Amino acid sequence: MTSHTSSGSTGQRTFRVALIGNPNTGKSTLFNALSGLRVRTGNYPGVTVEQRIGRITWDQLSIDLIDLPGTYSLAAKSPDEMVAVQVLTGCGTEPPPDLVICICNAAALERNLYLATQVLELGLPVILCLNMWDAAVRSGVATNCEKLSSCVGVPVVATSASRREGLEDLQKAVVATLKKTNNAAAATPSAGSRVLSEILQSEISRFRTWLQRFDIGKKPCSEFLASRAILDPGGSIEELLVQSTGQACRDELAAIRKRLDEQHQTVPAAEARQRYHFIGELLSRVQTQSPEKSSRLSDRIDAVLTNSMFGFVICLAVLMLVFSTIYWFSTPLSDAVEAGLGVISGAVESTLSPGPLRSLLTDGVISGVGSVIVFLPQICLLFLFIGLLEDCGYMARAAYMMDRIMSLLGLSGRSFLPLMSSFACAVPGIMATRVIDDRRDRFVTILIAPLMSCSARLPVYVLLIGTFIPDQRIMGNLIPLRAAVLFLMSSLGLIIAVPVALILRKTVFRGEGSPFLLELPDYRVPALRVVLLRVWESAWSFVARAGTLIFATSVLVWLAGSWPGDHSKLYELQAQKEKLEAAGDENAEQVEAITQQMNQLNAESLRNSVLGRVGRTVEPIFRPLGWDWRIGVGVLASFPAREVIIATLGTIYSLGGDVDEEDEGLKDSIRNATWPDGTRVFNIPVALSVMVFFALCAQCVSTLMVIKRETNSWRWPVVCFVYMTSLAWIGAFLTYQIGMRL
Repeated sequence: MTSHTSSGSTGQRTFRVALIGNPNTGKSTLFNALSGLRVRTGNYPGVTVEQRIGRITWDQLSIDLIDLPGTYSLAAKSPDEMVAVQVLTGCGTEPPPDLVICICNAAALERNLYLATQVLELGLPVILCLNMWDAAVRSGVATNCEKLSSCVGVPVVATSASRREGLEDLQKAVVATLKKTNNAAAATPSAGSRVLSEILQSEISRFRTWLQRFDIGKKPCSEFLASRAILDPGGSIEELLVQSTGQACRDELAAIRKRLDEQHQTVPAAEARQRYHFIGELLSRVQTQSPEKSSRLSDRIDAVLTNSMFGFVICLAVLMLVFSTIYWFSTPLSDAVEAGLGVISGAVESTLSPGPLRSLLTDGVISGVGSVIVFLPQICLLFLFIGLLEDCGYMARAAYMMDRIMSLLGLSGRSFLPLMSSFACAVPGIMATRVIDDRRDRFVTILIAPLMSCSARLPVYVLLIGTFIPDQRIMGNLIPLRAAVLFLMSSLGLIIAVPVALILRKTVFRGEGSPFLLELPDYRVPALRVVLLRVWESAWSFVARAGTLIFATSVLVWLAGSWPGDHSKLYELQAQKEKLEAAGDENAEQVEAITQQMNQLNAESLRNSVLGRVGRTVEPIFRPLGWDWRIGVGVLASFPAREVIIATLGTIYSLGGDVDEEDEGLKDSIRNATWPDGTRVFNIPVALSVMVFFALCAQCVSTLMVIKRETNSWRWPVVCFVYMTSLAWIGAFLTYQIGMRL
């Protein structure tokens, strides 16, 4: 196969080749195999669908491969589903592709050719790619590609993308088709035009003529738009035309459909009946199936893995193994990342003398970079498992088994994995919502995923439970009270997520849930190269897009906690401390005295900084929760990451920022903290109030930035922050007020 090059010569035309196909046809695998690492990602304008384009050069032709969203038909019902139609017809911001590769599962052509017959009606050059050819052979399905090509009038190529078989044949077909059609008139509809009845074709032509008065019927894509507007009542195409032509268009379509009803051609049922009739006759001429292979291995495995009892237990075990493995392996990897950043920070400290530049680099830049890459181990591991489960065919079975549980929240089974992943960290969990096809389900899952109690909340729970919750047992001396409180706090977000999801489904994302249609692909050995490529794309996408926003926010929060103020005395003490530490252990007492002075200066600096002033300003908002300004500053400072509150409290109480949740000095300081009148700030109701707030609040800039990246809008992270912060305040308020009265 020809190797990839960056681009063609200057001024050379770049051809646009679109890949389209049903889900579970190996489309993304084929795209990755053809494009390699030369992929740029983004979002289509105004929608959440990710745009993936691979730049390659074949036989001196510069080509942009466009990976369109997986879809079962071109009957667009939502803005996200409209993406494929806009790209294929050129009705969006870009011209139509020069060539369409329609990818079908070779073992399930009857279902897959439905989309292919619609694509053939576009009037664009088309190549029919029968992927998963190896699986079709194993199942006893034999298709005559030459005969199929003759019947449909377009090239037909057999491939097995996961094995990298047939890719060279596909490449040659693409090059030959592009050279043949270059500088030529647009293609005409092929076999697809013979699918629909003469009655339907007549009404489509009549409607296209009617559209000419609005200059729409003269466009190259008008034939397809006219057909889809008639065949998809209430669809996105009809709404698009109504926007351009007004109510007259809707009236004309109603009249056309009434005439079709009178002639027993009711849409959309007539389209489905006629397409499947055409496909059935076509396959009877080009395809055979060995009867002895009708009982396949996949069916025998599914008898166990989709069993209502054993299958559910196996599914839970597999998912628990995935989550446990992510937790086991990501923790040491994240620790290694932090240790590496510590080495870099130490190198900077040894090179630069104490001052604002060193503080910016160590506490701002390096810390900001750390707040980005610390998520990479979890993201990479999660997408590794998702890729393996999808590629082997089990992911669809897991979604099927969990669908009954998730339906209680108004969601589908595909939402289960992202939500459970969010217990480790909401960032990879939200990114995992890409496996959810339905837009409403995906958005609801994204908005409730941050409610799952991630590991970053644990240090807050450990500190406050260990300090204020009595070390005693309940339930007949069986259960430790501290363990019960920890379990309750860890489960609180999940409990609250149930009514939140139902409310969102009944209000903002109201509407009938789309039917949970799921094709169970054959089991197969995962293609490790393809899976690793998918992991790389996900990791790079996070770093390049969400990571930049997380880094910027981290630096801004550092600046807010450092400015304004004169830090010259602090830098002078830091220099003295480092000099004494370098001299040896005999200066330990002097080092300790200087450290205490520095801690006091840091506490005073934080109090007088922008962050501290904001904390004192908003103290009246937190007073009903039982908090003073110091707790408020800790909450504000932990916006980049929840666990930062521990270091912030350590700084506020003059203990330094290197304390952890087990530090006895920090525990004593918060126990003894008082209001101006001498009463204690912290007690059990206040501690519970803080924990409830952290359990429910969107106190993580990384999560909000990933929501922005995944939804392609600032609207949804703002919605998430507002509703979760409101929930957190109300929950903390009720906890404190009820607790004080009890």
